[in-house]
Amino acid sequence: MRLHTAVLAIATTGLLLSAADRRNTYTPNTDTPFTFTAPAELKTWEARRAALRAQALSAAGLLPMPAKGPLNPLVTGRVERDGYTIEKVALETLPGYWLGGNLYRPKAAGRHPAVLHPHGHWTYGRLENQPLCSTPTLAINLARHGFVVFAYDMVGYNDTAQTPHDFSTPEYQLWNFTPLGLQLWNSIRVADYLEALPDVDPKKLAMTGASGGGTQTFNLIAVDDRIAVAAPVNMVSGIMQGGCICENAPGLRIGTNNVEIASLMAPKPLLAVAATGDWTKNVPKVEYPAMKKVWELYGRPELVEAVQFDAPHNYNKDSREAVYEFLRKHLLPETPPFKERNVPVEKLQDMLTFEGRPLPARARSFGQVFEEWKAASRAQSLTLVPAEGRNVLRAAFALSGQPPFAEIPSRFLDGSGPAVLYLHPGGIEAALESEGVKKLRAQGRAVMLIDAFQTGAAKAPRDRSHRHFLTFNVSDDAARTADALAALEALAAKKPGMIEIQAEGAARWWALFAAALSGRPARFDVRVGEFAASDAGLARDYFVPGLQRAGGAEMAQRILKGAAR
Repeated sequence: MRLHTAVLAIATTGLLLSAADRRNTYTPNTDTPFTFTAPAELKTWEARRAALRAQALSAAGLLPMPAKGPLNPLVTGRVERDGYTIEKVALETLPGYWLGGNLYRPKAAGRHPAVLHPHGHWTYGRLENQPLCSTPTLAINLARHGFVVFAYDMVGYNDTAQTPHDFSTPEYQLWNFTPLGLQLWNSIRVADYLEALPDVDPKKLAMTGASGGGTQTFNLIAVDDRIAVAAPVNMVSGIMQGGCICENAPGLRIGTNNVEIASLMAPKPLLAVAATGDWTKNVPKVEYPAMKKVWELYGRPELVEAVQFDAPHNYNKDSREAVYEFLRKHLLPETPPFKERNVPVEKLQDMLTFEGRPLPARARSFGQVFEEWKAASRAQSLTLVPAEGRNVLRAAFALSGQPPFAEIPSRFLDGSGPAVLYLHPGGIEAALESEGVKKLRAQGRAVMLIDAFQTGAAKAPRDRSHRHFLTFNVSDDAARTADALAALEALAAKKPGMIEIQAEGAARWWALFAAALSGRPARFDVRVGEFAASDAGLARDYFVPGLQRAGGAEMAQRILKGAAR
């Protein structure tokens, strides 16, 4: 007890108790009202744009971008109609994993604009044909007027049934293996497919979809510059962000929302289609003016438009005709405007790629697709140099929402160097009672202690009940690691030079990744084999979505070894 008393006596900074931690008091979800304000300067927006792109790619499991294998297009049927053709197509977007769709082509010779058309959560997916939504009607009318259209499945719909539509467990999340990520990857591969077709102008790729297809549309334009024109329908909203698991992945909207994500299209043409009877009811007066400010930064405000119809949630005739005109104006301006014509719609079963036939022999089961994803991720991580690996890990931890260090309960005990950041799972008071801190103080060393997130004095209620909580909020372990990183930076500012990190128990995980994420000299001794946790173990003991996809503990240790050289 005499040593403990001495420690308290020579502490130069008392315990700093922060105000309520915003990570506890503000836990947004899909139905939280969001606002978006464009920055005043273009250079600020460009930096924000780059950060959001990395965030979206990381959340989707596409940072770094996976290797692209051959698509091996499989055409299982073709019909000839008046002015257009329809083909039943499957693309091998991952080894042994097939995406189904229908390719609508004009019969006219030459190169044409092409449209990626993902569908929403309609009963029949890409084959839905009813007054509120008809994908065949849209595709046929566009094909008749000079557009190639590829209408393709969501995961788990129609031909694309090797995975379910709804899957999410901590193990999948550790690898960023999600319906959202698969669908975004499928869209990237559809763009690859279309731009390589001999009758497509690769500089004139467009994309449109409604509802969940609208989400897919602005997710792709956020990460793929090949999309020249976009028309997300009934989905750009500040009051609802998409309720399905395929629209939500851990990390995707931490510090952002769909309005800002859709604005990443600037300065290229974008049409936001809205309805009075759903969550896009405020678009003309709220979301559209906010988005337009981004296009104004580029001096091109005329390239973003919005239109609203008095209707429920839809992709109906009015909405489709608005999209026809927008696509025509920007991609085929030499042709006259056109209105929708009634079209013969093929029988549903006649348009399914695998109707009456098995999947290709090399097709893999859901479990096999996941194992292949993990194996490819591990192999890719080994190709990254430490600086690249650090960037990938930083994206997984979503550090942009970290509070300033002044708001983290801390105590600095001054002394000689090298200074030590000492992390304890019980927080400051538990650390002061530990043999490790007592030994350091007996040596006269400078020590920084913190109550990391949800430890010690920082414990507080946090509502984690929303299903898509992790789409908008970091995990507790990610927050603790971010606090450790902030403490490391603060200690380095007080005591320049090499910093040593010591930690006990679960806090050793925070220490490992804080040291790897920092990029500054920090010594942390790793015991042989101590971080060799299974996916199940990580899900239980140190859960950070995307951690394994980013290289996990092996990547962190490689970074530290590289820094030590």
